[in-house]
Amino acid sequence: MAPMEARPLRIGILGAAAIAPMALVRPAREVPEAEVIAIAARDPSRAARFAKRHGVPRVHESYDALLADPELDAVYNPLPNGLHCEWTLRALAAGKHVLCEKPLASNADEAQRMVEAAERAGRVLIEAFHWRHHPLAARMREILRAGEIGEIRHVEASTCIPALMPGNIRFRYDLAGGALMDIGSYALNMVRWLSEAEPQVVSARAKLSSPNVDRWLTAELRFADGRTGRITCSLASATLLKLQNKVEGTRGRLRVFNPLAPHFYHRLTVEAEGERRRERVPGDATYTHQLRHFVARVRGAPPGPTEARDGVANMRAIDAIYRAAGLPPRGT
Repeated sequence: MAPMEARPLRIGILGAAAIAPMALVRPAREVPEAEVIAIAARDPSRAARFAKRHGVPRVHESYDALLADPELDAVYNPLPNGLHCEWTLRALAAGKHVLCEKPLASNADEAQRMVEAAERAGRVLIEAFHWRHHPLAARMREILRAGEIGEIRHVEASTCIPALMPGNIRFRYDLAGGALMDIGSYALNMVRWLSEAEPQVVSARAKLSSPNVDRWLTAELRFADGRTGRITCSLASATLLKLQNKVEGTRGRLRVFNPLAPHFYHRLTVEAEGERRRERVPGDATYTHQLRHFVARVRGAPPGPTEARDGVANMRAIDAIYRAAGLPPRGT
């Protein structure tokens, strides 16, 4: 068998998820160091249709059969949130590296178990917060660290998308659903990235789609140094679309429209001391940057911005927000 460095990283997909083509299959066509060679789904016929449509050469009859494939180096886990922990643990035990969709787990305890399992197995576990790998994320931090808007006083993020159908799995509590667990995990991740600190939860309010399942949620945050924060998220947004970051400083503010998928379109605006500047930050699709990083990590590159330990911190804050809103953390 050829050394991994001499051939592409061979990846299998757990589940024929709708996100998989955009998140992995298409990026793999842009990243010669990776190739998608297998898929498995609960319904083998669905996996076969996915494989035919997207040119995946191998279909396994079950998730376990895919994990037992000796030719696979890694797996992509886009299963529902409530299944992330179980199947990531199984993949790691099978000796596979794992790119796991966000949020990493149902709750912080599960996420910690996943981190420890990856460390025991000596395998890479990356959380798929793809937006952090685009150059825009680094540029935002660069502006803030340079003090262009002065000392940071307030950081907020909004991730609100139009209504989903009521039967969508994102609204199922048994699968760790809810707005915060889906689009809202990005908002929290963005506030943590821009503030470079872990928040404390002051308060949270939610509107529900069903018992314990939030369709809209907002949380007020604070940091140890006195800064404040806010996140707002919705899977049933009253507005068509709201994806933005805002950072208020002592000298001005930073605003970013569409930090989530900036390769489609984005706008970065810096306002400071009466002057305004707008920027566009070039880059490939966020998922392409993410796949390049995943391959590099497997091949020995230093840790990056979406390590699994960061996922534990994100889940810890999610759990705290749910409790503040009077809701149980998922998976409990």
